[in-house]
Amino acid sequence: MEEKAEKLLSSAMRMGVSDIHLLPYEDRYELFFRVSSGLTKISGMSIEKGERLISYFKFLSNMNVGERRKPQSGSARYRLNGQKIELRLSTIANFRYQESLVIRMLYANSTEEKTLHNFFPSDEKKLEKMLDHKSGLILFSGPTGSGKTTTIYHLLRKKYASEPLQIITMEDPVEIEEPLFLQTEINEDGGVSYEILIKQSLRHHPDIMVIGEIRDEETAKMVVRSALTGHLVIATIHAKESLGVLERLKELGVSDEQMKQTLLAIVSQRLIPKSCPYCQGSCSIHCRHFSVNEKAAAIYEILDGKNLQRHIQEGEVEKQFVSLNDKLRKAYAYGYISQKNFLENLI
Repeated sequence: MEEKAEKLLSSAMRMGVSDIHLLPYEDRYELFFRVSSGLTKISGMSIEKGERLISYFKFLSNMNVGERRKPQSGSARYRLNGQKIELRLSTIANFRYQESLVIRMLYANSTEEKTLHNFFPSDEKKLEKMLDHKSGLILFSGPTGSGKTTTIYHLLRKKYASEPLQIITMEDPVEIEEPLFLQTEINEDGGVSYEILIKQSLRHHPDIMVIGEIRDEETAKMVVRSALTGHLVIATIHAKESLGVLERLKELGVSDEQMKQTLLAIVSQRLIPKSCPYCQGSCSIHCRHFSVNEKAAAIYEILDGKNLQRHIQEGEVEKQFVSLNDKLRKAYAYGYISQKNFLENLI
């Protein structure tokens, strides 16, 4: 079973898979890979083989192998072909007490920067310029797996290359290992929360702070305080689009005045599969027309400057504001994305 598991992980790594799904059906298990968006069926197996494979991964990640009824989560480190990968595993059973397994693959120790691909290069230049600010708050929003961390790290590396800085990250978990930065990790069980790490990080006088996620009022308060005291803060927050981020901040107790004083930009991001001439739609994980990292690219909605301040004060933006939907229409009109992906990502 160890050999089968290693072969599975090796295949997933070669294809740049972000998630592995092993799902139970009445008389079989089916294996799916996720790359950028959507699941691709890879193979099927008997119930017995599926259960044995899940048991092996549970053992590998220090889960209770004998417990099938309760959901469990765990983590493990694996080394394949000289590369270390972090695995985040979770199980949940259906009403028949057949477990499903999802494995999130984090290519944590890759020393080569994952290339940032986007449909409109001018957006990348605009994002790079934002990091010239010495203080303030830049927020990224977008669904899980939309490439927010990749974007942030790409921008930070380019900034560091031009000017060595003290960059401290606070993440849950650390997804990309980067020796140039001081990377810290949340450990709720050990009493290490975002609030505690932010307080301690401020004593290190960082030039740039990266907050993995603004989850609650206390974290939001600390993030705003950090931005007000002369630090450039980059964070992620859950919201449907840029305008929705402001409403989310209000829910977390951030006042309009605090937003006006700190916010530099709000970036809403989507990672969308490229249209492939050979696949007649999204490029299949088996197709070699695009390399693994080129099969999808990012689209950004950037709310900044006068538009941002106007929306905080008046709740509206100027007609010239280019929304995420506008970018999607442009990408579809140019043939960059399929009609299916265009319609699925419209807000």
